[in-house]
Amino acid sequence: MQVKISNFGDILLSRPAGKEAFLMARSYVFKNIKPMEEITLDFKDIKVMTPSWLDEFISGLKSEYTNKIIFKNTENETVNASLKTVLTI
Repeated sequence: MQVKISNFGDILLSRPAGKEAFLMARSYVFKNIKPMEEITLDFKDIKVMTPSWLDEFISGLKSEYTNKIIFKNTENETVNASLKTVLTI
């Protein structure tokens, strides 16, 4: 399953917004996901992202799903830095 993170906006800044994005995705995007299906998070078209937004989204994913998570189009400096920060915590 591929999730276009830009569907949540192109400037992703706050922890509450990240949590809200995850809850929306849980209700609408992930509702029919299979246990072994990979989740690809596509960061294409993201202009700005903070670690707090990403932490809320990924923490929600990891707490509710055991699926493998893949990251795509992570060349944006803020996306790259946020991923490094969140994934090393």
